[in-house]
Amino acid sequence: MNFELLQKDPKSKARAGKITTDHGEIETPIFMPVGTAGTVKALHQRELKEDVKAEIILGNTYHLYLRPGLDVIESAGGLHKFNGWDRPMLTDSGGYQVYSLKDRRKITEEGVKFQSHIDGSRHNFTPENVMDIQRTIGADIIMAFDECTPYPCDKKYAKNSMEMTHRWLKRCCDRFDETEPKYGYSQTLFPIVQGSTYHDLRTQSAETIASFGREGNAIGGLSVGEPAEMMYESTDLVCNILPEDKPRYLMGVGTPSNLIECIALGVDMFDCVLPTRNARHGVLYTSEGIINIKNEKWEKDFSPIDPNLAGHVDMNYSKAYLRHLIRTGEMLGAQIASIHNLSFFLWLMKEARAHILQGDFSSWKNTILPKLSTRL
Repeated sequence: MNFELLQKDPKSKARAGKITTDHGEIETPIFMPVGTAGTVKALHQRELKEDVKAEIILGNTYHLYLRPGLDVIESAGGLHKFNGWDRPMLTDSGGYQVYSLKDRRKITEEGVKFQSHIDGSRHNFTPENVMDIQRTIGADIIMAFDECTPYPCDKKYAKNSMEMTHRWLKRCCDRFDETEPKYGYSQTLFPIVQGSTYHDLRTQSAETIASFGREGNAIGGLSVGEPAEMMYESTDLVCNILPEDKPRYLMGVGTPSNLIECIALGVDMFDCVLPTRNARHGVLYTSEGIINIKNEKWEKDFSPIDPNLAGHVDMNYSKAYLRHLIRTGEMLGAQIASIHNLSFFLWLMKEARAHILQGDFSSWKNTILPKLSTRL
């Protein structure tokens, strides 16, 4: 993997760059649609490419490990061959999913023992076998195994957890460096900064993660319930420490406003289930604000979903029609809304990048931010 920093905004820390992988190029800043179980919910790969214009998508190590299982994925020739996506992919490590199991897992120095949420079967994740699992899944970018702390979190627990995450990272790197990719293309490993919302811990973790010298770095443990301002403070602090010549990935974030604020702090990569999850409930993000399409005010609104987006669904379907589909539980409603929301998130990234390259990102940010949080 190669990262090229192309332009910096003169009045903020926003950056435009380009990541090159064996499966293609990714223009940053970028939003990555989440394909938990090998699919971005309700979307064909063709729609991801042609309508959403996604450049990279995510797979989930925990879910793919359980179903369909590594044997199926390896027999297919890796996740790219299995799901028909020929552009870059990233897999998370399963650390967040294991964290969310709470009563079904036990964390030790060795790793995590957990019970499947599907059938209660018992499994074990260690830094070593999580590297092996992600080698088998075959994503271009894979994540180190970490512990994601909750919010709020006792400082002593956060410190102990962070230090264990750093020890696990050493084991991840050792295993990754002594193994080879399975399908004829290269993979790269991103470490993850932890430390909850404690600035001294975040500083220590960012310095430690940077010292490993990997090709990219991630910021984890945010967007877990803390106030947005605390997330911004931690992100700003970490971005000031992580090396400038490598991509920075803020995991699990967020709303359109979150994305723009964090781009201004120096983040390059984002992912979140928000656009598709909310789409299925009729919440739409648009260039003019947020729409709850179930509301009666849209019943006879035959205008495009978002006239500023040129995609297929925005040009061919009206708000009134989408409202009808969502209210009647038609599958097409969730599909149209999901395509729209992801298209909007990727459009927003393209707009941000264009303004960084033009040198007027900060003034554009001030113009668009109020719109992004307006409820229409």
